[in-house]
Amino acid sequence: MPAQNSGPTTAETINQPRRLIVTVYALYARDTDNWLSVSSIVRLLGQLGVDEPAVRSSISRLKRRGLLVSTKVNGAAGYSLSESALDIIREGDRRIFHRTRATLDAGWLLAVFSIPESEREKRHAMRTMLSRLGFGTAAPGVWIAPAHLHDEAAEALSRSGLAQFVDLFQATHVAFGDLGDKVAQWWDLDQLHDLYADFIDRYEPLRARNRRRRRIPPEEAFTGYVHVLTTWRRLPYLDPGLPLELLPADWNGARAAELFDWLQRSLVDPAHDYARSIIADSVG
Repeated sequence: MPAQNSGPTTAETINQPRRLIVTVYALYARDTDNWLSVSSIVRLLGQLGVDEPAVRSSISRLKRRGLLVSTKVNGAAGYSLSESALDIIREGDRRIFHRTRATLDAGWLLAVFSIPESEREKRHAMRTMLSRLGFGTAAPGVWIAPAHLHDEAAEALSRSGLAQFVDLFQATHVAFGDLGDKVAQWWDLDQLHDLYADFIDRYEPLRARNRRRRRIPPEEAFTGYVHVLTTWRRLPYLDPGLPLELLPADWNGARAAELFDWLQRSLVDPAHDYARSIIADSVG
């Protein structure tokens, strides 16, 4: 599930209990009829270093936000993802696991919005939505993204009820100025570079350790994978697949993406085995 594109940016603050819970649900609830028992959530988060009071407090916050719904299965208390949360997670699947890199000749997507004063509270919602989708700010009321985000942006804006206030255009930059300089103004590339560097510094040792092993212990794979994915899932939204030709020469996004892909391939299966064993044991 995507994270908001604002606020603290370190892995420690990104990997808060509620974000870890969302990751666990996104990975493991959908193949168990979209439900996890409270006891399995507590045990899985305990493996991630989160104590039970913090788990229950975070679940309550997610329920108040409409992301989790309280349900019982065979008398066991648990939670399901809401329909809106499922929509957002499916969107996140596409962005995180099926990344697209734009090309210069593909052009750009412009979002031009105007919201009347009587509904000015929706201006913040619009800016938050466009930022979360990976748009950069070209001018007040004019946001820009690679053209391949058209379908995803149109779907998200329609789902949020904001489509009536915005027009989407396909565009080509013809003049004036250097487009690479413009991109550096529209997106915070320095922040992105630092976030990619932090991801590499944090998780390259995990790859080095696991390369020396014939078998990764399932509980370690689970812990590593959930933290890796929770840290990573914000980055494909901050970086919407900008053309490489427009990025700095020392851009480290490709190296970070390669590291994420390696860890995902190596950890996903043993992590899944561990999570399934805990979930089955908690229900049984």
